[in-house]
Amino acid sequence: MSELLAPAGNIEALDAAIGEGADAVYLGLKSFNARLRSSNFAWNQFEATVNSLHRQGKKIYVTVNTVSQEEETERLYRFLSYLNKIGPDGLIVQDYGVLRMCREFFPELELHGSTQINVESADGVNLLQKAGLSRVVVARELGLEEIRQIKQNTTCEIEMFVHGALCVSESGLCLFSSFLGGKSANRGMCTQACRRFYTAETASGQKQGYYFSPGDLQLIEKIPDLMDMGVESFKIEGRMKSAEYVGAVTAAYRYLMDHYKEDRKGSIAAAKRMLSTDFARSKTTYWYNFKTNEEGVEKAGSAILNPNQAGGTGIYLGRISKIRSASEQAKEKARLAAGPDAAFEDYQIVMAQLSGGNYDPDPGDSIRLHKKDDSGRVSHKIRTLETDEDGSRWIDIPKGFSREDEVYLLQTKSMSKRYPRVLPQDIGRFRSQPGDEILPVLDLTPVEKNELSYFPEGTYVQVSTVSDMFQVQTLSPVRVILELNFETQTDLLTRKTVLPFSKKQIIISLTPYVPQSCAGELSSTLEQLVSDGYKTFVVNNLAEIQMLKGKGVNLIAGPYLYTFNRWAVSWLENQDIGAFITPIENNRENILNTFERNVRSRLMVTVYAYPALFRIRFKLPQSYDFMYFWDKKEMPFKVLSNQDGTIVMPENPFSIADKTAQLQKDGFRRILIDFSRTKVTRAECKMVQNSIIKSQPIPETGRFNWKDGFYNPEKMEAYRAAAERQAAERQQSDFAGRSASNRKNFRGNNRKGLQKGGSDRRRPRR
Repeated sequence: MSELLAPAGNIEALDAAIGEGADAVYLGLKSFNARLRSSNFAWNQFEATVNSLHRQGKKIYVTVNTVSQEEETERLYRFLSYLNKIGPDGLIVQDYGVLRMCREFFPELELHGSTQINVESADGVNLLQKAGLSRVVVARELGLEEIRQIKQNTTCEIEMFVHGALCVSESGLCLFSSFLGGKSANRGMCTQACRRFYTAETASGQKQGYYFSPGDLQLIEKIPDLMDMGVESFKIEGRMKSAEYVGAVTAAYRYLMDHYKEDRKGSIAAAKRMLSTDFARSKTTYWYNFKTNEEGVEKAGSAILNPNQAGGTGIYLGRISKIRSASEQAKEKARLAAGPDAAFEDYQIVMAQLSGGNYDPDPGDSIRLHKKDDSGRVSHKIRTLETDEDGSRWIDIPKGFSREDEVYLLQTKSMSKRYPRVLPQDIGRFRSQPGDEILPVLDLTPVEKNELSYFPEGTYVQVSTVSDMFQVQTLSPVRVILELNFETQTDLLTRKTVLPFSKKQIIISLTPYVPQSCAGELSSTLEQLVSDGYKTFVVNNLAEIQMLKGKGVNLIAGPYLYTFNRWAVSWLENQDIGAFITPIENNRENILNTFERNVRSRLMVTVYAYPALFRIRFKLPQSYDFMYFWDKKEMPFKVLSNQDGTIVMPENPFSIADKTAQLQKDGFRRILIDFSRTKVTRAECKMVQNSIIKSQPIPETGRFNWKDGFYNPEKMEAYRAAAERQAAERQQSDFAGRSASNRKNFRGNNRKGLQKGGSDRRRPRR
């Protein structure tokens, strides 16, 4: 029997999920999870939840599905040690460093590969199973037949999303939010930039729309087929959704799973009626109705994208037109409604007035607030309503929102249910927290003599076409990296094209996305390339490691095999990988912390590139007749769409070419100039070369996260607190200075007065 797995972004959603029959829930704690903007669970709440669910025979999985920087690994180790003591039923993980740590120190912890780990084929699943994972959450961009083929070619458990929001990007490969401000999707801080309103330059002029905001997944009709093929777990997305949403969706899938064998048609119809209160975006089955990969690449865009559909979810209630402070009575209502276990921030409210919608929300309704600059979205249940004498209605909203922010209705009070509480009333006895254990030192493998003969010092250049290989000869690269795509594959396999470099000088770079329907062809292509004499490959997907094992070739971990800490590097070393290209969203400080000087010869650093901000499995619809678009800040982007799918990239490149001398001084003597997905010109080659030689920045380029690193809410809070302390100290100092001055003046005035008075008193009477 398949498991029904529901989200528990907060305690109310936990109650709803279990109350409606979920077999298991997944949740995050306050760090190391990919939904840092949801409420998440405090330590005592989590421990009590594990205890209560195990008493009921239910399971609980914890999301540890973000990548960690080197400086965070000791805190990660303590967190894993804590989880090992509490005993959840599994951890959902992305970072290879977590895999390495758990196998070394906590082998009893059950590990599940997150969809963020980017696995969409049996080869990738099997590699993770050999590495100790018992379950893999496959990518959401797969079809029914692909799931069937994976199940037929692995004994590992398969978990898959069946309902909820989709990412337009291929799973785990989105850099868009990180590029725009360091808020990395790989670190749980995605700002959903894909769902924003963009302006495009089309043949008929400028057009605007939500071009990359996909509909929501709904596979209710496919559940019987998926159950019959033996999928172990069906996952509902929604750790940031309301309890009402979680309850309604869980109930619908529970009903169908329990009744489809007795009445397939009737139970599907009943379940769909139960889902009719899901006020989210339009629904799609995504890839599940396409018979071939080619059909999906051509048609999926029209099935999933609607540029006229707002990026928000729910029924539009309007914009915030006015805000005022909440009365003491309203604050008390919010506090009581939040419950005794709520965090302080859960009942900090202000009152707002809405305008522009066609429905007046009431207490008990669940809403979703969207900041006008797309910097944040929060779900909220209305607790109180105030009405002015003129009939104006004021509802409570969380602090942090302002005028012109949009509000959507998710659920009405009439849809709400009261569920038995999972947590006991008194959770005071649950007091475990992460300790202060010291993470043992991990040394990466020293480089042996001649080990990296395939990875010499110097400049590497990557291109996407054979013609561009001729253009980059002027840069005299020690190696040229050629991207394997639908064009170059033909050139390489037919052997009709004369190449300007020898096979020893050519490294083949492989795609970061390997869906099951394409895995067989890729495996055959790699076998032919190896037999033709190509010996070095940049691998960007775990499936490619599996395909090339035992082939006697050299493997370089590409930027999509994320190595943000030495534990992740060590795990990849154990997969017979000896060299690494740093992730392009990485930063200098973290690279220096991860790779000590004696192993820096294993690393290549990208100094110039047009990074793929997000990658889409399908072509864009024919109506998307544009190549360039820009956001409301007028930042330009470029979109490339062909039979390999779609890639969005910045119009202006990333460059730290002027930092090359510093990199070499730091011990990084292999640099990469990446011209992938762009037409190479001699002028651009010369510009990059001059930047390297003269250590001069290239105009109109960006640094990505190189200098400032990832956005860190804890550091930002520390900066704010420090700034507030400094301001308070300055104010106190100013006050002390003014007080001293006043006291001095007071004493001076008194002295003058006394002297004058004394003089008067000493004056003889007349």
